[in-house]
This record gives sequence, C-alpha cells and structure tokens, in this order.
Amino acid sequence: MLREGETDRLLRQGVAEIFPSSGLQELSHRLANPHRPLRVKLGIDPTRPDLHLGHAVVLKKMRQFQDAGHTAVLIIGDFTAQIGDPTGKSEMRPRLSKEEVEYNAKTYFDQARQILDFDTPGRLEVKFNSEWLNNLDLGVVINLLASMTVGQMLAKEDFGERYKQGTPIYLHEFLYPLLQGYDSVVIRSDIELGGTEQKFNILVGRDLQTKYGQPGQFGLLLPLLVGLDGEKKMSKSLDNYVGLTEDPLSMYSKLEKVPDHLVDSYFELLTDIDPKTLPPDPRQKQKRLALEIVSIYHGTDRALQAQQDAEKIVLQGSTADLESVPEFSLKDIKFPVPLFYLLKATGLCKSNNEAHNQINNGAVRIDGEKMIDPHHTWQTPGELTNRVLQVGKKKFLKLVP
Repeated sequence: MLREGETDRLLRQGVAEIFPSSGLQELSHRLANPHRPLRVKLGIDPTRPDLHLGHAVVLKKMRQFQDAGHTAVLIIGDFTAQIGDPTGKSEMRPRLSKEEVEYNAKTYFDQARQILDFDTPGRLEVKFNSEWLNNLDLGVVINLLASMTVGQMLAKEDFGERYKQGTPIYLHEFLYPLLQGYDSVVIRSDIELGGTEQKFNILVGRDLQTKYGQPGQFGLLLPLLVGLDGEKKMSKSLDNYVGLTEDPLSMYSKLEKVPDHLVDSYFELLTDIDPKTLPPDPRQKQKRLALEIVSIYHGTDRALQAQQDAEKIVLQGSTADLESVPEFSLKDIKFPVPLFYLLKATGLCKSNNEAHNQINNGAVRIDGEKMIDPHHTWQTPGELTNRVLQVGKKKFLKLVP
C-alpha cells in the first residue's frame, strides 16, 4: 500500500499533464491498491543505438512506478521503427531496415538497465512489438484503419501542417499511431508514459482499447528535456545531447555548462534533488548538477575524478595527465593519417568538413597543444600512442595501440 503523499508524487512530480483529468480520483485509488498492480506502458522505437538524458526523464518516472509496486511494460518498437514516428517531423522519416533496427535494439537493454529495475520479479516486462505486428491479419489492419477518419489524422499537428504546406504525407505514416495504439490493446495497458509530443499517439491507444472492450488507459505526459543548446529538445541529430553511456569526463564537461535557465529543470527531471535546497550561485549549481548526474550513471568515485580532471583542463589547459579520459584504439586507423581524417575516424567530428572547421576555429588540441594544420600527418601509430586528442572543452579521447 502506498503511503500518504506517494500517490501524489507519482502523479505530480515532474509531470506536465495527466488525462483524462476527470478520472484522477479513480487512478489514485487504483494506484494505492496493493492487490492489483497497474501495467505502465512505455514504448521506445530503436531508431538510434544510443539513449540520452532526454529518454532518462520518462525512464525515471517509470522506475518510480516500479518502486511503488506496479509493473513496467517496456515495448521496444522494432516493428514500428521501420515505419517511423511522424511526430515532430515536417517530412517523412527515413525508413530503417530490419537490420538497423535490430542493431539499435540490442543496445537499449544495457542502457535502460541503468535506470529500470530488471531484477525484481513482476516489476518489468520487456516486449518487442514485432511479436504481434509482424503477422497481423489484414482484417485487423482494415479494422484499425476504419477506427479513424482522415480528418482525425489531419488533426495531428504534424500531419495538418504538412497538408497545409503541400508536403507529401504517405499512407503508411497513418499506420504509425494506429499500430503503436494497438500495442496498448495487446499488453492491456493501464497507464502510458510519454513526452508531451506523444499525446495524440497515447489518445489513439486509449480509443482503440475502448473499441476492443477494454478500459481506456490513462496518459501521463512528461516534459521534453531541452538540450544543451538551451533551445530545442535534446536530440542526438542536433548534437545537443548527453548520452547515458558517455564516459564520465565527457558527461561532466557537458553538464557543467548547462545554460543557467535550464539547471533547475535538469535537477527536477533527472535527479531527486530539489534545486530550492541548493546555494543560489549559478556556477556552483552547474557543478553540483554535473557531479550528481555523473554519479548516477558512473558512481561517485568516477564522478569526482571527472570533476577534478575537468578543473585541470580549465586551470592548466592540459589533458596529458588526466585519469578519466576515454580510450580509442588506433589499430583500425590506416597510417599515415592526416589530422582532419583522424578526427572523423575517431568520431570526434561527424565529417571531414566539420573537422576542418573545428581545426580552423582553434578547437582542436593534442596534449593541450593547439593544432592549426588540418593536413598535419602522422606516419605511424607510435607517434600518437597515449596522447589525448581534444575537440573543444567537451570531447576527449586518449589514443592507445
């Protein structure tokens, strides 16, 4: 049985919206019933191999439901990822191959394990929606399509804007909200979690459940985490993200530079610390935020080491003696290798053009020494072994054999 105040914490802390609001009293009562754990759904499409702190917001809320005795149902959308969620897109998403989706999905478990309880019996079910969508009968598909009108689909903001602008909308895109809604029917979801942009999709699931004779799920929406640029939602494609599996130093270096106006929201959405209890100095709050989040994913000792190393970079401008720098093996690099290609090959830059731009902007260093020639070339691995390659103040790699 939930203690007084715990139900309110589940439904209010860091939550942007719950619907239908008229059923909140009923939902609170069901949450407090120890004899009937609720099924709390979260669907994640493996469109990229890495999860970031934006995903952690909703995973953290799901963990709270687990800790309260309810069952988390994590759906890996390996089938729906091949369609692509049109939410938030001004054009059709590129369709992923089955192989790309399978590769991305493999990484999700280890990353989600850092937040969710995978070990307590009855607290977690992991499903791939290909289990029921791969062999879906055409009659069921027709019934799903018959459950919504074109007008209802165009009421979805992204579809509506594209229609007004004359941007093509492909018929298979209409299937996405219906198929992910059908997931709720199959797993008999009581509550579905999602970001605020997922309201339409969650409502579709609720409507489909009622059409199939089930109680409609509640929707619980979490705020979208704004990325490091301070403007747009966190996204790997926008390079404004912090990955859950990033090394401690990179993670700390990014987080200690979170824009001032976002620090309190990061504390609220990603930690259990109330920012109102912290000293008002903005710089100290940034450093505390970075230390706290790195500790969550890497432990206190590694977080403290990352903090010390980050301070060395600021005070000394050198990376030569840092202990927490991630390593990159040179064994697959073809020598001789020019600097601009090395930056791309190590992943510190996405392209040769970006590498040239970073070098020309004075952002590239090796063991603290600024590199100014994109075509500076090393003939053998030995010339680079155990040296630290750095781009800006957030990206570091120690080059090893």
